[in-house]
Amino acid sequence: MSRTLVTGSAGRLGRSVVSALAAAGHEVIGVDRAPGTPADAAASLPADLTDLGEAYEVIARFRPDAVVHLAAIATPFSHSDQVTFRTNTQLAFNVCDAAVALGVGKVIVASSPTVIGYGSPGGWAPAYLPIDEDHPARPWNAYNLSKLVAEETMRSFARTAETKLAAVRPCFVIAPEEWEGAPTQSGHTVTERLDRPDIAGVSLFNYIDARDAADLLLILLDRLPGLPNGEVFFAGAADALAREPLSELLPRVIPSTADFASALTGSAPAFSSAKAERMLGWQAKRSWRTELS
Repeated sequence: MSRTLVTGSAGRLGRSVVSALAAAGHEVIGVDRAPGTPADAAASLPADLTDLGEAYEVIARFRPDAVVHLAAIATPFSHSDQVTFRTNTQLAFNVCDAAVALGVGKVIVASSPTVIGYGSPGGWAPAYLPIDEDHPARPWNAYNLSKLVAEETMRSFARTAETKLAAVRPCFVIAPEEWEGAPTQSGHTVTERLDRPDIAGVSLFNYIDARDAADLLLILLDRLPGLPNGEVFFAGAADALAREPLSELLPRVIPSTADFASALTGSAPAFSSAKAERMLGWQAKRSWRTELS
């Protein structure tokens, strides 16, 4: 049995990840300062991983085979810029440093599609659509800058470590209860995001069911030893969180996308998960069309 430590185990994505790993036979150790880690976890601990000593203590105590690092301030502007940047970057460094130093075999770090820079008050236009992992990153606030730094932190360890590392950029995560009407991380319901394109349009109508993101992480853990070290993957639903084709909707909501939006016909999303499909054999199974209550 593989022992896998999940940071942020009580979070919107973490709960589904813990359950998916446990169902697949992993011995899961949840680490989160907040309550709510699923009972599927073999153990849970309310550790503060922004403290390097505590990060080392947790890894040394449990000696996991793998670490899935999800813990972070997950929403832009929910804290001061200083706190957001310091917390997220310190978490990524401490977890990677402790895991590599103590011989953990696999580490996955959660990043974010926001590193692309959409929503910038100074204006933003895509280099092309759909957006993939080669698209230029243009962070403009403390949150998306912190996520790009987390990716680069992962890559810096991947250049020299025997540990296999990767990062995943999950799109706007929707937890199972949010299909039933619970508020999403933006404070709006899924239906409100569908009915008001100005809300979902800020993030280019991207989303992913938390269980699909958990499935990707499970596959990535399995495939990680055979991949080049330091890979980054987008993880998004196979369709957009929109009632109209983005070829028509995006230019209305974000005029700067007009030059490239014509490629997004039908239900096609603005973010491509083709790399994850090509290298991991993963595709999202769930859509708002099938899951929305």
